[in-house]
Amino acid sequence: MQNIIERLNQWIIKVPEEFNQMSEADVSKRPLPNKWSKKEILGHLCDSAINNLERFIKIQYEKLPFVLSPYNQDQWVELQNYQDTPIEEIIDLWTSLNKQIVKVIEKVPCEKLAYQCDLGNQQIKNLEWLIQDYLEHMEHHLKGQIFK
Repeated sequence: MQNIIERLNQWIIKVPEEFNQMSEADVSKRPLPNKWSKKEILGHLCDSAINNLERFIKIQYEKLPFVLSPYNQDQWVELQNYQDTPIEEIIDLWTSLNKQIVKVIEKVPCEKLAYQCDLGNQQIKNLEWLIQDYLEHMEHHLKGQIFK
């Protein structure tokens, strides 16, 4: 977990620095009409943080295997209206959420990392995998779409 915590903390510093070098026009531009802008992608990462923060907490005390509820990513981005939200607000939300995720992860007892969750489609994973997947998903978007 220490490596994951360190990587998250690095992103918590890097993401605001990188976005602060971009104009509002740059972060608002959609590459195609049906594709998200950079700030919508960061908004999507906020939504991912919201949903995963709840999962990281609940899996530690709910009946196991904890059943993950899916969420409609496109609807979340649209209904949160990230495209018309100032980038500073999205950065602040993303940063706060990820700081809280780090706090939660730091306090997970080792034995709870093995707690299982049901992803659906007969896929059972553990909390440690879920946390790692959260970071990998974030890095996929940050490295591959925002800061490429």
